[in-house]
Amino acid sequence: MGALKAYEALRGFSPTNRYGLVIILIGLTYVATAAIHGSSAHAAVVLVQLLTVWIVFTVSESPVARRITGIAVLVGALLIVIAWIAGSITDDKDVTRVLFVVSAVLYLVAPVVIVRHIIRRNVVDGQTVLAAIAAYLLIGMMFAFVFLAVSAIQVTPPFFGAQGPGSTSQDLFFSFVTLTTTGYGNLVPEANPGQSLAVLEAIVGQLFLVTAVAKVVTDWRRPSSFRGKEAGSNPD
Repeated sequence: MGALKAYEALRGFSPTNRYGLVIILIGLTYVATAAIHGSSAHAAVVLVQLLTVWIVFTVSESPVARRITGIAVLVGALLIVIAWIAGSITDDKDVTRVLFVVSAVLYLVAPVVIVRHIIRRNVVDGQTVLAAIAAYLLIGMMFAFVFLAVSAIQVTPPFFGAQGPGSTSQDLFFSFVTLTTTGYGNLVPEANPGQSLAVLEAIVGQLFLVTAVAKVVTDWRRPSSFRGKEAGSNPD
């Protein structure tokens, strides 16, 4: 009954509020991932990620997508249980590697669903703007977990060379610095595939900004500008 009430409450949110909730959950995931250590703690983060992806799918207005996310939530929950059990009987690092890969996959699917939803919508409004922001942040989170997975799997050379494999907070920081092409240069991948992935993230981030986000913002402002031009050109 509690789960049903929570679902009904979430369905009562407007789509805009739901995308706003997705952005809040992304922020919580960032903070939690940067602060925690160990497979059991990261399994809890995966729970938040599952909730985030589930909300994204509920807004997608696609029955097929909702069925897929239902299966994904069940599989994810099963993986979390396995992670907690396996973490107590095997190498904690092996479980962490798997969870990093699962996190990357979850955050790869979510922005694809959001972009598909944006394209299918006939109107550009606050919901569309929040959806574009959420997709952009999810791309940064996805690459962060890809870097974490590569860092956990790649032993030699360490992901950041002389600075070591990197902590979760360092990988998150590096991902968003790369996504925005800020380029502080304090963290640099030592070799491939880290270097190629960093290049890919920088390209994806810039293409997303100059195409998807720019188009959304431009179209969102266009109606008022258009009405102003019409009013100015009216001879009456």
